[in-house]
Amino acid sequence: MPSLLPPRAAVLTVSALLLSTVLAGCGDDAQGEDVTRQELSWKACPAPDEAQGGGASPSPLPDDGEWQCATMKAPLDWGDPKGDTIGLELIRVRTTGAENERIGSLIFNFGGPGGSGVTSLPAFAEGYEKLRTRYDLVSFDPRGVGRSDPVICENDQQLDAYFQQDGTPDDAAERTRLLDSTTEFNDACEQNSGKILPHVRTTDAARDLDLMRQVLGDGKLHYFGISYGTELGGVYAHLFPQRVGRAVFDAVVDPTQNAEQSSLGQAKGFQLALDNFAEDCVSQTEECPIGDSAQDVKDRIARLLDDLDRKPIEGIFPRQLTQTAATSGILQALYSKDLWEILTDGLEEAYDGNGSTLMFLSDTMNGRSENGEYDNSAAAFTAISCADVKPRYDAAYVERRLPEFRAASPLFGDSLAWGMIGCTDWAVAGAAEHPDVSAPGAAPILVVGNTGDPATPYEGARAMVNALGKGVGVELTYRGQGHGAYDSKNKCVQGAVNGYLLDGKVPPAGTVCT
Repeated sequence: MPSLLPPRAAVLTVSALLLSTVLAGCGDDAQGEDVTRQELSWKACPAPDEAQGGGASPSPLPDDGEWQCATMKAPLDWGDPKGDTIGLELIRVRTTGAENERIGSLIFNFGGPGGSGVTSLPAFAEGYEKLRTRYDLVSFDPRGVGRSDPVICENDQQLDAYFQQDGTPDDAAERTRLLDSTTEFNDACEQNSGKILPHVRTTDAARDLDLMRQVLGDGKLHYFGISYGTELGGVYAHLFPQRVGRAVFDAVVDPTQNAEQSSLGQAKGFQLALDNFAEDCVSQTEECPIGDSAQDVKDRIARLLDDLDRKPIEGIFPRQLTQTAATSGILQALYSKDLWEILTDGLEEAYDGNGSTLMFLSDTMNGRSENGEYDNSAAAFTAISCADVKPRYDAAYVERRLPEFRAASPLFGDSLAWGMIGCTDWAVAGAAEHPDVSAPGAAPILVVGNTGDPATPYEGARAMVNALGKGVGVELTYRGQGHGAYDSKNKCVQGAVNGYLLDGKVPPAGTVCT
């Protein structure tokens, strides 16, 4: 199950959150080719294209480490491995260590599903410099994402309307508009990307990972998965248990839950994060500018969202801040404690009629750049999620479930419940109720759970350990805030992760970091 189904929005990947070649298509020219024997042609990375979010080419690292990009051919259909191929975009930076100290490549997936690893790895790489002493750091755009034959649905203007609409209908007319909009989005995906849609399941991406391992020359897959990347890693371990090398799962998806259970868990998780945000604000030495008590902070936010449902305020010209956009912006900020101050500022501004900061946060969640262009994260998120998950929920079912979602989160319950309709009219049948990650015989996998994680609640780490099987998952707990643990810079967490990835030292199961 994906990491989050926020209202009309794609999942962001890790807690730091990004605030700021030609697309490879399907063809017949490689029929009969053994893709495991291909040699990658590494070159200087081009600037990210629109599907990846735009911007400049990645800058060298402080030690002048140069980023290199290459395109790996993979079968479009893994059921026909010598048929049509697609191109998967890879990025790497070479190890700083001596060749005799090099372990191999460490492949990252930063989550989503739908996040571009080609843009994420350079953005976060300085935080992984210690790991670079023994690994080439590698990431990729999974199939359907970024430069890897991206799923394309609606255009920028249509997406503006899509993300602004009322995602929590209060009457029959609003419900009809929401359902019609969802159908139109899904139809556009089928019309524009129908050929790739049946081939973007997590099992397909896991087979791509194993091909990547072979092409990079590694006998085992050394892997760092974050958020949805933990689900991808778990599926890989299930399919190829004997090929698992040193692997870390951080911000762990619960592999035992179906789509509804995951959404309900996230409602509880984001409510907990909101509670913690409110308590933090009023505990500061100076007066909290958005409430006199934690309950007052939450009550004022609820009133703001109710007011915006009736009358939007000025956002980023020419758009207005709607209830849906404001909710997305708040969810975005709750991913990381580093963003709480920005959320406080945005709420204070919104109470004075200025919604620009909350809209900026919402745009970040939805993959919209300042020039009005969207990356393809929303389209890829929907395509991968709907191809993976079997359940299909209609409006009547959501309405019956609303009371439990509202009990889990008075502020976010409606949004997360209505988010479940996203796959209802999808062109491709979902694969399963939930992923199979059982991996008997696999090497130890370090599974890191954060007690304050809103998007992948802490309980998912224990569920992943149990599902991987006896002797595989090793649980480590971080008592912190935000989505993920390693990038919190907690010395205990980083010491345990680095010790395993660099030296093969498995920490004692049940280790707790504070």
